[in-house]
Amino acid sequence: MSAERGASGNTLAAYRRDLLDFGGSIAGFGCEFSSVTSTEVKRYIASLAAMASSTQSRRLSALRQFFAFLYAEGLRKDDPTGTIEAPRRERSLPKVLSRGDIEALIAKGGEGSDAEALRLVCILEVLYASGLRVSELVSLPLAAARSRDGFLLVMGKGRKERLAPLNAAARRAIAAYLKIRDEFLPKGAKESRYLFPSRSSEGHLTRRRLHQMLKELAVKANIDPSKLSPHVLRHAFATHLVEGGADLRSVQTLLGHADIATTQIYTHVASDRLRDVMLSAHPLARTKRRT
Repeated sequence: MSAERGASGNTLAAYRRDLLDFGGSIAGFGCEFSSVTSTEVKRYIASLAAMASSTQSRRLSALRQFFAFLYAEGLRKDDPTGTIEAPRRERSLPKVLSRGDIEALIAKGGEGSDAEALRLVCILEVLYASGLRVSELVSLPLAAARSRDGFLLVMGKGRKERLAPLNAAARRAIAAYLKIRDEFLPKGAKESRYLFPSRSSEGHLTRRRLHQMLKELAVKANIDPSKLSPHVLRHAFATHLVEGGADLRSVQTLLGHADIATTQIYTHVASDRLRDVMLSAHPLARTKRRT
């Protein structure tokens, strides 16, 4: 998966965990990967019934790809996952922040003038302006921020490059942050290749730390912390684009989605919000009490 598909480290780690979990399960049946049958695979999938359908589907996907590899390499004569149907996946609507919430977060994050505040505002503006994934944001190279054409060159899933736009507010936030960026360099380091360097083992701001920063900011802005994460800002970016009339193909390109079916969920979010507005505001949609 790493060599042929360019899968990210997070994807590889997830699939590794799934295979190890399955391996532990079939060991209890006295089986190994080389001898397991579709019966044991079905039994394993059935044991995941309490988990989300998306988790069940991902684990089955990991098994399918692994056994397809074993079959292609001649290490097995059959594929025990070939006749197994994936659990029906229920696609839940993403959490979305309103424009007012976004403005409140940026305003609250920018109340200070210290380095932490400037970095946080920069992160918020870039996430909301470009819809980056959290892994794409924290690993952004410094060179990406020095582009003068108003775009970031982003390395997305599968090592596919795409251009992410930056509005004027995001460009101003980056310019202000770059003046104090050196304060976040690891001790003794004169430079870092990352836009958001840190003293972590990765050399850049970690996803966990970014989550913590956003949760803390949500509390200060009187927003439910469970509603805020880097991915929620990505959802807000896409939903507000669709609400504003952007076509799905453009949104798909901006998000870096391989399949437009993944992007179509934002039409449901936008239509649900518009329906709620109509039901609450249109005089003929209101329920009138009988007198």
